[in-house]
Amino acid sequence: MDKNPWNLVRTLFVAVLVISIATLGVAAVIGGNWVVWLRGAAVAAASVWLVALAGQAARGKRSAYLRIRFISFAAPIGIVLILLAPDSGYPIWMKAEQGVVGVLVAAVAVIVNRRAVREAYPKRGKLG
Repeated sequence: MDKNPWNLVRTLFVAVLVISIATLGVAAVIGGNWVVWLRGAAVAAASVWLVALAGQAARGKRSAYLRIRFISFAAPIGIVLILLAPDSGYPIWMKAEQGVVGVLVAAVAVIVNRRAVREAYPKRGKLG
């Protein structure tokens, strides 16, 4: 399998990490409630893990690929719920940040669900 898809996936996850760290910086400067700090820290930590998973998937680890595939599908759904919730505790600037994160993670979902990528990780017991 061409590793270029994984380079792009890793780049997208690094972008999410950078955005999340910047969000924590904004919260430190302008002040943020506990929801902002918790979400910002959780997304930053998850991004570090996802960057590592992308490396494992690039080396052919099926379980890493499956985790990325699931998270890249589920996370944007959760983010949409945050964006639509009228009284979620998230300030508008963080909802905008989460919207950007959601788009980046949805892009990962598109990449990892392409046929060529899926076929590079066949189900166990299935031959070539």
